[in-house]
Amino acid sequence: MNEHVDVNSPRTADRLHHVHGQTNARLHADEGPTAMAVRGHGVRIETDDGQSIIDGFSGLGCVSLGYHNDRLAQAAMAQMQELPFAPTFYGRSHPKVAELAGVLTSKAAVPFEKAMFQCSGSEANDAMIKFIWARNIALGQPQRRKMISRWRGYYGNTVASVALSGQPHMHAGFGLPMDDFLKLSTPNYYLNAEDGESEEEFSARLGAEFEQTVLEAGPDTIAAFFAEPMQSGGGAIHPPTGYWEAMQTVIRKYDIHFHVDETVCGFGRTGHYWGAQAFDLTPDSTTCAKALTAAFFPMSAIMFRQEFFDDLMQTSDAAGVLGHGFTYAGHPVGAAVALEAIKVYDDIDLIGHVRRVSVPFLAGCEALMDHPLVGDVRGIGLFCGIQLVQDKTTRALWDPALKVGTMVQDRAHARGLYLRSIPPDRISFMPPLIINEDEIAEATAILKAALDDVWAEVKGRV
Repeated sequence: MNEHVDVNSPRTADRLHHVHGQTNARLHADEGPTAMAVRGHGVRIETDDGQSIIDGFSGLGCVSLGYHNDRLAQAAMAQMQELPFAPTFYGRSHPKVAELAGVLTSKAAVPFEKAMFQCSGSEANDAMIKFIWARNIALGQPQRRKMISRWRGYYGNTVASVALSGQPHMHAGFGLPMDDFLKLSTPNYYLNAEDGESEEEFSARLGAEFEQTVLEAGPDTIAAFFAEPMQSGGGAIHPPTGYWEAMQTVIRKYDIHFHVDETVCGFGRTGHYWGAQAFDLTPDSTTCAKALTAAFFPMSAIMFRQEFFDDLMQTSDAAGVLGHGFTYAGHPVGAAVALEAIKVYDDIDLIGHVRRVSVPFLAGCEALMDHPLVGDVRGIGLFCGIQLVQDKTTRALWDPALKVGTMVQDRAHARGLYLRSIPPDRISFMPPLIINEDEIAEATAILKAALDDVWAEVKGRV
């Protein structure tokens, strides 16, 4: 080993012993972590090399209240001292999870009476897939197993949820996706519209694709359609005009269970409490996670109607138990933190704040349309996708080998702003929901400077 390597340093320990998800495994084994956060406050994180960075991606879309909140920390500590763990198996419960189930369902976008808790968005979606299958079996329709979702959608990394996801790099090498998981086109109007096609015409075409997929598969084989209100995994893709009206027309026509994944959009990201409210969606069930606890504790939930639960009870009757659950599901500390987070959201009028600051945020992002690298900017609330292109006229993308999006991400990071580049060269910008106007101005100025840095490097390749 190189004599200058500090074998006791956290970076070395991380490189030698820690396996990272969604990371180039070989590059990490050779070079170690790209950044190591050591503390945080407000919308900023500080790294081990002393850099202060505005988190323009809210951790992983989850740090809604930033990196310091006394109320959430105190709620966690108080619960740890009173009751640090209690199972929710075998009919056992505890006060905080019972209260949370009632509070959460009371705030749902549509009337939901039932909630069940898991530990992550992946687990929540995976559980919902199982429950939809179980319900169909209980109803005497076991053939209804096919799940429809969209390319570039993201629903998690458990086996079923990643099969549902439209992320080819998460399928490669794992023998995925499984059968019965069907995909529709990504609703990216800017990149996927035909020449001269309006947003409404594009949306109608995608609605027709949805109906054709249902007909080819057989309507009596379709179990559900899963979707995010605004597609996060594809790079903050804002649905075009008429899209959700076209999709919900097909859903209603063929009586398809509509599951809305609010893992990213829920709790204010779009300037509405739920993404379903932002886009006028009527879900049959929903999942939430991330901002449920403001990322202070791993927790997620699924919510559905009483009639769905009534059918699930038939499954429980037949087996003697509803055979699903996780050890830490409904954890008392997580429930306490979630309850306090929801109270904080109400007390500080988080939705009102997001709506106010989204005006300068979106204006700052849209001003980047003048930049030679930027082809399209679309967003809502504090959630914006920025498409980088080589040619604005033809919408031609850069050679993927150049990794222009990653270049912008890295230059922004060096200047003090964390963003995420998502293929094909899309910048996803979604800061903590407590960000203020001065911080927005600083962040958008850094992004503009990073774009300038990259343009200076690549303009000769146009």
